[in-house]
Amino acid sequence: MDNDNKDLVNDILKELENDSSKAKASEPEPVEEQAPPPSHEAQPVSHEKAPEQAVSPEQNIRRTMESGAPMQPQREPGAQMRDPRQAQPVRRRKRHKKKQRSRLPGVLILTTFIFGLSIVLSMVIIGYGKDMLGIGKSDRTQLMIIPEGATTDDIANMLETEGIIKSPKAFKLFSRLRKADGLYIPGEHFVRPNMAYETLIKELTSEQVEEQGETVEVTFPEGITLIDAAQRLEENNICSADDFLFYFNSGGYGFEFEDKLPLNSSLKFMRMEGYLFPDTYFFYEGMDPEQVCQKIYLNFDSKMTEERYARMDELGYSLDQIITLASIVQKEAATDDVMVKVASVFWNRLDNWDPALLQSDPTSNYANDVIKPNMEVLDLTIANSYDTYLTGGLPPGAICNPGLAAIDAVLERFESEDFFFAANINTKITYFARTDEEHEANLAMIEEQYAEEAAAAEAAENGESW
Repeated sequence: MDNDNKDLVNDILKELENDSSKAKASEPEPVEEQAPPPSHEAQPVSHEKAPEQAVSPEQNIRRTMESGAPMQPQREPGAQMRDPRQAQPVRRRKRHKKKQRSRLPGVLILTTFIFGLSIVLSMVIIGYGKDMLGIGKSDRTQLMIIPEGATTDDIANMLETEGIIKSPKAFKLFSRLRKADGLYIPGEHFVRPNMAYETLIKELTSEQVEEQGETVEVTFPEGITLIDAAQRLEENNICSADDFLFYFNSGGYGFEFEDKLPLNSSLKFMRMEGYLFPDTYFFYEGMDPEQVCQKIYLNFDSKMTEERYARMDELGYSLDQIITLASIVQKEAATDDVMVKVASVFWNRLDNWDPALLQSDPTSNYANDVIKPNMEVLDLTIANSYDTYLTGGLPPGAICNPGLAAIDAVLERFESEDFFFAANINTKITYFARTDEEHEANLAMIEEQYAEEAAAAEAAENGESW
């Protein structure tokens, strides 16, 4: 190597040493890196050779120049050499631990379901048990009629309809266990919702034997009032008159016709006047007054057929209005065969007179002879509302208990031109008239007939021939 080249090399070396010193002075002090926490995972084993010892730039240049090899481009000061043989750092994926799902919600849901199901089953069992034992149910006596040939299924359904039991299936099962199928006796039976199934079966499979007394036959004629009927029951030692009137007017026995009665009955003297169906009944001495009432209610309910209710709807009149008008016809008509024409007179007055004064003597008699003497505190508003000479239209309630002939006569609504009628009470002959003049003539004729009848009777007593 010549001197010029040596000088050049020395100058370069010095310059590199100066640059290296400046770079080291400007570099910050190295900070010790914290060693990563030891890992329990197995470290990969590297089979690569260890990197050779680093050579300073000056030594590298000298070696190059002495060997005569061309110089390689130099790295920037401070740059680190990367050995291509060195293994690349391995990025390790963090292994995420699988979160274990909590079983608590499922356990809670299952527990809640089982608890709820237990409550429901318990309520069902308690409900059936209470029904079978009659616990917490009404103690009101109800009349039940078992028809001929009724099966256990029929009886169970009837008991459910009447509100005596809630589960026909449970009753049929109990009846089968008690071997009562086929032993039920047709006829009248008094039962209560609070009876246990055992008691119900015993009641329905036994003959009705009343321990209080003997059987009593009582007949209520057409046109009888409730007060007279109550007195008749008391006279036959069946029940007290006051108890009968209280329970009969209270009602609420669940019969169909009761649902058709007006809610407001403030002007009525007797709420259920007109609903004691005239007939012959068999009671027992010392009988429960509610049982007496239900036997009578049942009879009336059976007479009110669907055809009769349909006719009432066709006429546009309620059951209470039809019974009220029928009670007037019952009292006014001398015989059943003239009831249709008597009813036509009152229909004509209702439709054509203004005010529609029916002018029926029996209504005045009911106000004066029945209402006024039997009111604890006299109320003329009620009494006068029954008097059809004072008040127009129908009275607020019936004035007696009509029979089926009077009810059907009203429902027929026979068309006539008559507005008046008069009857000879001795001969039972009724005379009808279209005008007031004709009516007055009929009244005069009836008076003559009475006079002739009286003269004939007097002559008979004196031994004279007429």
